[in-house]
Amino acid sequence: MTQPRSGSRFLYAPFDATHIRIEASERVMEERWSALEYRLKRIEEMLDQIEKRVWLTVYGIVAVILAEGIASILAAISVP
Repeated sequence: MTQPRSGSRFLYAPFDATHIRIEASERVMEERWSALEYRLKRIEEMLDQIEKRVWLTVYGIVAVILAEGIASILAAISVP
């Protein structure tokens, strides 16, 4: 017969360090992935805002060019 062991039962219980390490790595990767998704969403929102501003600028420039063209045509017509 073997002698009874003394001390905590956790000293003799199997400890699966690799499994715990893998689970911790998976949790870290999930957090990193969610942070990356959040950042990508914010970047997409900023790109949408920039795109709206660019189109507003383009339409403004076209409107000024058309207004100057129409003004020059009206000035040419009104001069006898």
